[in-house]
Amino acid sequence: MAEPLVLLPGMMCDARVYGPQIAELSSEMAVMVAPVTQGERIEEIASGLLDLLPKRFALAGLSMGGIVAMELLRRAPDRITRIALMGTSPLAETPAAAANREPQIVKARAGELLDVMREEMKPEYLAPGSQRADVLDLVMDMAEVLGPEVFIRQSRALQRRRDQQAVLRKCRAPALVLCGEHDQLCPVKRHSFMAELIPYAELKVLEGAGHLPTLEQPSATTAALRAWMRQPLVLQ
Repeated sequence: MAEPLVLLPGMMCDARVYGPQIAELSSEMAVMVAPVTQGERIEEIASGLLDLLPKRFALAGLSMGGIVAMELLRRAPDRITRIALMGTSPLAETPAAAANREPQIVKARAGELLDVMREEMKPEYLAPGSQRADVLDLVMDMAEVLGPEVFIRQSRALQRRRDQQAVLRKCRAPALVLCGEHDQLCPVKRHSFMAELIPYAELKVLEGAGHLPTLEQPSATTAALRAWMRQPLVLQ
């Protein structure tokens, strides 16, 4: 049987962002979703997770979950058998992006979290099509359940995140870099750059998907994850 698969959700997302993948893959392997909601620094979130996760595991992260995944890879490369990075970036937050989070934090504190989320999760970040409205509805519901305090903690963590390019260059595990062709938040060129950094990376660009391929193109995302899980482990 394959090693356990740990899934890290994106910002203001819970396990439902991986719902289709959990349903398909849980009959083939142990699947767990680990929260990225605790801590005001990416390092703090990763440190807390390492105490909870299996000794060795496959790791997949979406968006902010990918950022936490890279920090886990930096801290415990010997525990991660393979890594999948989806809709994410290895770069530190720019000063402009960090500054833009401050008014969002003020609004979230004032009870306007869903307004902030509507501004943050722009429709054009997702692929056009009939599923866009349903995906956005689920995004709003997940955000409402998690609440403003999680939003503030995650915003602070993203503001302070480090550049992880050097970590990716050292990665010797099978790696999947996956994105949607319509992702304007973390565009295809960013993923091409990431894949070039990692020695054993495969780049997969999904048609008909934007920033949340796990929900927009669930079957194609699951197929890519399944193929990645079946890759032989690279000898260290």
